[in-house]
Amino acid sequence: MKQGNQSVVKEFTLIGFSRFPGLQVPLFMVFSVTYLAILAGNIIIVVTIRRDSSLHIPMYFFLATLSVSETCYTLTIIPNMLVNLLREKATISFIGCVLQMYTFFGFACINCVILTVMGYDRYVCICKPLHYQVLMNQRLCSKLVVFSIIVGFIISAIISYSVFTLPYCGPNKINHFLCDIAPLLQLACARNYVGEILIFLFCILVIVFSFLLILLSYILILKTILKIPTAEGKRKAFSTCASHLIVVVVHFGCASIIYLRPQSRYTLDEDTLISVTYTLLTPLLNPVVYSLRNKDVQVALKKSLRRGTCAWKM
Repeated sequence: MKQGNQSVVKEFTLIGFSRFPGLQVPLFMVFSVTYLAILAGNIIIVVTIRRDSSLHIPMYFFLATLSVSETCYTLTIIPNMLVNLLREKATISFIGCVLQMYTFFGFACINCVILTVMGYDRYVCICKPLHYQVLMNQRLCSKLVVFSIIVGFIISAIISYSVFTLPYCGPNKINHFLCDIAPLLQLACARNYVGEILIFLFCILVIVFSFLLILLSYILILKTILKIPTAEGKRKAFSTCASHLIVVVVHFGCASIIYLRPQSRYTLDEDTLISVTYTLLTPLLNPVVYSLRNKDVQVALKKSLRRGTCAWKM
């Protein structure tokens, strides 16, 4: 299709793994197993929280929401990535690329906001325990989840609009296995400096501002924990935050490396490796960490397994 004297790109070629043709089948097998583990882990977390009344508190309500968001987040990327690993030429239509970026960033932003809300929940629980049930009531928790969804998809819409309103009229090979910001900006025939600044500012808003709010929550939490007179009390208070802290460090660490570095430092091999970590290991980390480190979830899982075993025997 022509626009003036320039061809308009109708599809993109994803070359993220094409440089390693001998590894594509092994990678397909490894990624498939990892994806099944992500789905199983997050579904188990959601079902366990829903079925066990002792977990019907804000902390686990937000954890279940995060698990659902992580599942949807991987659904926008990994199935297409697995199919492309088995294809001779990995392509995605222009519209498909738009939809992938929009949904991918939408759920990624939701994850950031939910993790921030979880940090606030831990702050209220530890620093204001007497007011916890009043402050973190069911209505507020539902509003916070709805707020995170609205904010996530509004920011994603602005970022996607800023990227895809640029003219794409020449090369169509994306140096990635998904439609991401940096490789698409490299393909554009013109630069929109206002749009690029806007994208960078929204990345700062989502990543840096969210992380700073979480950091503030934990500074206040640490001050409260240090005032607890007994070592056992300090250990119990900190153990309620440890799982969340691990997920936050990995999630925001990978996101910062990908989206807050200068575009001039973009390299295919490095970015592919980091993005695989961000899209595969981070969603897997959530159920694994909470299953291994959280005693309440462990007890609920054991109860569910016992119920399942009894039902099977009957």
